[in-house]
Amino acid sequence: MQNSILIIILITSLATYLSRFLGVVSSEKIKDTSKMFRWFNCLAYSTLAALIARMIIFPSGALSEIDYIIRFVVVILSISLFYLSKKNLVYPTIFSAIMLSFLSSYL
Repeated sequence: MQNSILIIILITSLATYLSRFLGVVSSEKIKDTSKMFRWFNCLAYSTLAALIARMIIFPSGALSEIDYIIRFVVVILSISLFYLSKKNLVYPTIFSAIMLSFLSSYL
């Protein structure tokens, strides 16, 4: 069992780092002001937004046991903190985890 887990970790790590390495190698010739680069950037952000919306609206696992109102309150407060902290991602991430656990425990 432990050998198969190690093999799975090695294969997934190889796939992750290989794709990142190929991205670094191929990105030298791509200009960040090109239309293609902006399109891929928009595609990445829209995919991320869709995944976050799916987690909030149709959660799975332990998150599905938390009420919708609590999830929406935490998201709104985290977005507010994101803009108040000059678009720093660390503070809202930590804040959202703490608030979600606090509100789900006491409400």
